[in-house]
Amino acid sequence: MPKNALVILRYGPYSAVGLSVEYRTFRLEGLQAVLARDGHNVILEKIEDWNVVELMVNEEVVFHCNIKDLEFGKSFGTAPKQHFAFSEVLDF
Repeated sequence: MPKNALVILRYGPYSAVGLSVEYRTFRLEGLQAVLARDGHNVILEKIEDWNVVELMVNEEVVFHCNIKDLEFGKSFGTAPKQHFAFSEVLDF
């Protein structure tokens, strides 16, 4: 994938630790940072689907998973789902 590609990071609301269902970006920060560091332009886009995160490149979904599967508070290298998502973007 070329540098400076536009990556749309679509995410839905979810409940965290018994809190109400809301849009939260905590679990997206590591992935967002590594994509930006690699030279990609990242746009966050809220979607209606609960517990969903999708990465879109050139209007095509290249990765999707349950947002609760993304880990926060760990280094990017030890977070397997984020690492896989980043690899999917690079391979597109």
